[in-house]
Amino acid sequence: MKKSLISLTLTTLITSQLSGCMGQMGVSAMVTKGNLSAVDNRYGRAGLFVLLSPVYGLSATADLFIFNSIEFWTGTNPITNRSPAVVDMPVEAIFKVNPHLDSNLKDAPLPQIKLTRATIEAIDDDTMVMTLNFADKSQQQLMGKRQQDQVSFYLDQQLITKVKIDELKQYQIAMES
Repeated sequence: MKKSLISLTLTTLITSQLSGCMGQMGVSAMVTKGNLSAVDNRYGRAGLFVLLSPVYGLSATADLFIFNSIEFWTGTNPITNRSPAVVDMPVEAIFKVNPHLDSNLKDAPLPQIKLTRATIEAIDDDTMVMTLNFADKSQQQLMGKRQQDQVSFYLDQQLITKVKIDELKQYQIAMES
């Protein structure tokens, strides 16, 4: 039970962080606006803030895990009906995640890509190729080539990553459980 609870908590935290929790905080802004509109002086607003602290917590949680994630993936915050200004703000970044990223993949929502067929073929004992055919008649090939204790993955003959075989086995075990 304890192991399951820890796993669930970690999965929730990781998923929420990867799902784009950074956003406009629309619900929290509504609560703040309500607080500021209710009383005309700072002492009353501060007192109301203390009384509303559970509401602020709930609204921030809803923003963090629900509305900002929707904003991130769809391109519009459902509360404010505006685009995700925070995560799409142009800045000079310290870390360049992928300078070669296709410009079509930099805006939300991502374009729909319709896969019509996928085939897998063993080239030899150490190489597998997956051919992906798309509705627009384009095609891509993903190749995995085993080299000693790791597998190198290539997309259209360009190296995209190397993964240790032990890591792949751990991933397979995790997916099966």
